[in-house]
Amino acid sequence: MAAASAVRAARRRSRRLFDIFVADVPWTVSSKELKEYFSQFGSVQRCQLPFDRDTGFHRRYCWIKFSTPEEVQNVLQKDSHILEGSKLTLKQQIHRRRSQRKTQSE
Repeated sequence: MAAASAVRAARRRSRRLFDIFVADVPWTVSSKELKEYFSQFGSVQRCQLPFDRDTGFHRRYCWIKFSTPEEVQNVLQKDSHILEGSKLTLKQQIHRRRSQRKTQSE
């Protein structure tokens, strides 16, 4: 039981390290395809596409990590991102220090 909660906490921490949150990902798109698509804007370090254990399908959102802030800006400057006929919704993740997160949540 403690191991499962430690894994969940590690996942929450790792999500904060990503640069971009992507929503409305089509069901038919894989993490490999997402990585290939976003690599046109720069070097993709990680692509995390979570799956639902019950359905076996991904949850239609993911996180993308780039090598540099300039690459993130390249992605955000493009007006729309379309994969397999669906428009993706992108949101830049805000990186805050741990001390800043504590004071804002209080």
